[in-house]
Amino acid sequence: MTPRRLPPHSLPLVLLVLLTSLNLRPVATTVGPLLPELQSSLGMDGVLSGVLTTLPTLCFALFGPLAPALSRRFGPVAVIMAGMASLTVGLAVRALAPGAWVFLLFTMLAMGGVAVANVLLPAVVSRSFPGRVERMTAMYSTGLTGGATVAAAAAVPLAAALGSWRWGLGIWALLSAAALLSAARSRVSQPVHAPAPHRLPPLRHSRIARGMAVYLAVNATTAYAVMGWLPRIYQDAGIPAGTAGVMLAVALGLVVPLTPFLPGLIARLPDQRPLVWVFCLSALTAYAGLLLAPGALAWPCAVLLGLGGAGFPLALTMIGLRARSQEGVARLSSFAQSLGYLFSVPGPMLIGVLHQRTGGWDVPIGFLAVLLVPQLALGLHAARRGTVEDELAEWEERTGKGGSPVSVRA
Repeated sequence: MTPRRLPPHSLPLVLLVLLTSLNLRPVATTVGPLLPELQSSLGMDGVLSGVLTTLPTLCFALFGPLAPALSRRFGPVAVIMAGMASLTVGLAVRALAPGAWVFLLFTMLAMGGVAVANVLLPAVVSRSFPGRVERMTAMYSTGLTGGATVAAAAAVPLAAALGSWRWGLGIWALLSAAALLSAARSRVSQPVHAPAPHRLPPLRHSRIARGMAVYLAVNATTAYAVMGWLPRIYQDAGIPAGTAGVMLAVALGLVVPLTPFLPGLIARLPDQRPLVWVFCLSALTAYAGLLLAPGALAWPCAVLLGLGGAGFPLALTMIGLRARSQEGVARLSSFAQSLGYLFSVPGPMLIGVLHQRTGGWDVPIGFLAVLLVPQLALGLHAARRGTVEDELAEWEERTGKGGSPVSVRA
């Protein structure tokens, strides 16, 4: 099908999607490379450090479910604008934090803004760019992974160049401020009036939605454990902090060159299950390398972790493929990401606790390897063809609980 012509107001929205996506990960990926400095300066022990690495998933679980209702009340662009304002304030103030708890509090404020934007971007893309969803999803995914990669690689050099970790973290508020200005311009140039939503039954009745939630849960646990702890694993193996940050950037950014092509490839594939197998086996091989020789095999492990991490953009792309309506995409994005991040909350913190209790990394890495079993099983389930609207329609017919004013098959 030939993509529809972009409307006149599209350029501000394109810029909004790009700048917002660039801001969705630096708040988290800049922490890992600087964690030793943060621990020393703020007095963080292993437990508090685990809480810090868990905050992204916790905030996504707490604030993500609010996004659809706020979007219907104020419009998605206005909510994203508020999210970027929250991110900007959180990034700026946490850089001045005198202690660990103030740092954690304003990191939570920043991540709350990221959480609502994270849920609403797929819905904005689906609604504002009909006929170009794959292209815009590719740009959004590239911005997300690219922002994570650049932030991880630049964290230590920026802190060194600017004189302290505080400036190295606080400078990212400039990027979120740019996204805030873009959201404000987009809202003025094109106010968003939400159409009457489809009244979908609760998504817990959809097998696809449940599978997506658990698949995202395991992916999020792995992703944020890697973001928070991989540099520390490498540093404990004798690798300098700056090099460890670059290796984290490789682990996060290997998928960046592939991301512009992944959504189109995924959409064209009749079955996404082979991709699930490839990503899980790559991660398993990386964990084996980290257990056997984290220093000698550091670079191959970083590359394999990067390939394994492609399961996350796969999950984000499948959200758009497993729902047909705009309301369905927004609801599925909120359901899968909120529950997924809620289930993943204990993971990164548990990594810190296991490391502190055992004094090494074998048990934490083994725990991540075990998580690949449900990731593979649920990924294969979520990759099956179908949409949540069809499943919910079948549920209504089977239970006799239909009667929605707007059919989910519409």
